[in-house]
Amino acid sequence: MREDTVRLWRSDFMKDGVGALKATVAPGPVPEKSEAALGVALPLLAEPVADRRNWTIPRLRAEIQAREGVSISRSQLSKALRKKSSVGGVPGTR
Repeated sequence: MREDTVRLWRSDFMKDGVGALKATVAPGPVPEKSEAALGVALPLLAEPVADRRNWTIPRLRAEIQAREGVSISRSQLSKALRKKSSVGGVPGTR
């Protein structure tokens, strides 16, 4: 840890107390492709297993492209599905 980092934290603490030291989410672009992809994929994967098609990543990508016109990479779709399932989304989507 660098001294100037500690100085900055100490200064923030002196100005605003403990609240200034709490972690914040860095701003960034909205994950538009991932959101569009999940909007299509999650309802498909939530259907009862007996009634649904065997969805693979390539099939999901094609369906997302057809419905939303969004081209998403295999890795980005896999990451979005894993992240969503780890916070209470559809389990077992790998």
